[in-house]
Amino acid sequence: MSDTPNWVFSMFAFFGFVLAMIPLPWHLESWNTGTCLYMIWTGLACLNQFINSVVWNSDVINRAPVWCDISTRFMIGSAVGIPCASLCINRRLYHITSVSSVTKSRAQRRRDVLVDLGIGLGIPVIEMALQYIVQGHRFNIFEEIGCYPFTFNSPPAYALVFAWPIAIGMVSACYCILTIRALAQRRSEFKELLSANKNLNSGRYFRLMGLAGIEVCCTLPLGAYSIYLNASAEEIQRWVSWENTHYDFSRVGQYPSIIWRMNSLTVLSLELSRWLVVVCAFIFFGFFGFADEAKKNYRLAYFSVAKTVGLSTGNMTSGLWSSTGSKPENTYNSRSGTMPVFVTQRTERKRDSMASFSTDLSIGEFGAAFDDVKEAPYSPTESSTGSASKASLPYSPADEKEVPLPDLPVIARPEPTLDLASAPRHVADTPESRRSSIEIV
Repeated sequence: MSDTPNWVFSMFAFFGFVLAMIPLPWHLESWNTGTCLYMIWTGLACLNQFINSVVWNSDVINRAPVWCDISTRFMIGSAVGIPCASLCINRRLYHITSVSSVTKSRAQRRRDVLVDLGIGLGIPVIEMALQYIVQGHRFNIFEEIGCYPFTFNSPPAYALVFAWPIAIGMVSACYCILTIRALAQRRSEFKELLSANKNLNSGRYFRLMGLAGIEVCCTLPLGAYSIYLNASAEEIQRWVSWENTHYDFSRVGQYPSIIWRMNSLTVLSLELSRWLVVVCAFIFFGFFGFADEAKKNYRLAYFSVAKTVGLSTGNMTSGLWSSTGSKPENTYNSRSGTMPVFVTQRTERKRDSMASFSTDLSIGEFGAAFDDVKEAPYSPTESSTGSASKASLPYSPADEKEVPLPDLPVIARPEPTLDLASAPRHVADTPESRRSSIEIV
């Protein structure tokens, strides 16, 4: 990674931000607190690293000190926030598989959301405050990386900053193991347990388990390796006092790439810390970016954009959408239960009875509704299903010959110059007249 051009990381960081935020709207609607926190922490961490890598791509000028204060503080929080979000996911999955009652009241669901927010937001905020105790100076600026927090390498730093991801990962691992154990014991009740969670099906459940499991497997070894890098890259200093640690606190360390790349452990520590958030974003999108609900929302978003800009969407979604991206008027309204209105024009050749309906409709979907359509009450050959007999059709499919239609009454507004004596006589449209006209032919 040390030989990779900086623009490659900037590109992947931006893609990571976009991919992590794409599933956020429909997860917010489902009130999946842990999943939403995971997306927010990961997406914003990628955006933060993207901005830093672009602004300080070729220099170390302290051009935005306030931004660096915010950026470095957010890095401290996101290093703990992502494991906390995974802990919220594992905790929720454990409660789903282990509770004795499959129903929850509104107050219980509200309490679960508040607990998740306390874990996923409260612990990172506490970590941001605790890091200030061992913050030796304001921040550092590394060329190509940007703003970076500085933690005085002393024994209190390991307890207050470096050990938090490992502790959170161990608790999350316990929940993960208990969830697998409870799921194995209550396998027969799994569908009943999921029925109480309207926003969670079996596919999403196992995707959440996979995401949380991978995060647990990565948090513990990476947290331990991070402690090893901090202890190896620089000698651990003795803690003297608050004043000694915060002496010359407003200083900003500025390190060109030719300087910080001389130490291989420093390179590994810096590159690993910024690439991990990008990897987390891509892993999340791999689990949830191709799910059924994601494809459905992609399709709806495409239709919305296409309809706005006037693009053609073709006959998508089983032919229920027209080429302009809007529903045709002759579709079935499933909410009101009304049938579409068809305007049939008389032609010389009679099409097949199934082809007389619009080809955009799904016959299997509306076949039950076709049974309610009735023929005219005077048809003597009407069957129990409402279809006309062969004798009443003007076109016979057997001999592929056309049969002239009987004279039908024509109602027209008379012109002033019409000769009343020459007006045609109207023949009553009765079953006898229809039968006799066909027999004569």
